[in-house]
Amino acid sequence: MTTTTTKPRRGRPPKAATDSRDIRALLIRSGLEHLTEIGFVASGIDKVLKKVGVPKGSFYFYFASKEAFGHAVLDSYANYFANKLARCLLDNTCSPLARLANFVDDAKRGMEKHNFRRGCLVGNLEQEVGSLPESFRSRLIEIYATWQEAVANCLVEAQSCGELAKDANCQHLAEFFWLGWEGAVSRAKLEANVRPLEQYFKQFVQGLPN
Repeated sequence: MTTTTTKPRRGRPPKAATDSRDIRALLIRSGLEHLTEIGFVASGIDKVLKKVGVPKGSFYFYFASKEAFGHAVLDSYANYFANKLARCLLDNTCSPLARLANFVDDAKRGMEKHNFRRGCLVGNLEQEVGSLPESFRSRLIEIYATWQEAVANCLVEAQSCGELAKDANCQHLAEFFWLGWEGAVSRAKLEANVRPLEQYFKQFVQGLPN
């Protein structure tokens, strides 16, 4: 008697698996909306589930805990933001400092689009870090380091084309940029106005050594 082995077919996974991934993605998207508006501690899972239409008892099929859900949302936001930074800061069609200005303009449009209800998820979580599971601390520091490196690299290019003094410490300037930027985002959200973002960036650029 001959036994034949059936090889798995290539192509789309079974419908149930596809639906599972889709629902998980929808939960993360819903979580992004809630966490950028009201933070992690105040965000109840019920509202996230209700928007997606997932029964509360099914949540733990997709995430082991609220902490795991928070990390999934944070990772999604970090990937989104890294792509936005790259799109602005690696744009070789304009000068390095103009690229940084384009990032600011993009942020202004984003806040206006959402009527200043949403801020920066990383900045929001940073303010809540004392009430968050300890696992968030190192992840937030890691994300900031990535953002800082992207701005530092842009400033190094600014040095090479004469927009920034050769002896400027680009790492320190990049760190200073993010320290002030998160405060400007919070103030813009408070005032429901882009003025704090514009004022901060104006002062940052004026303070650059040249």
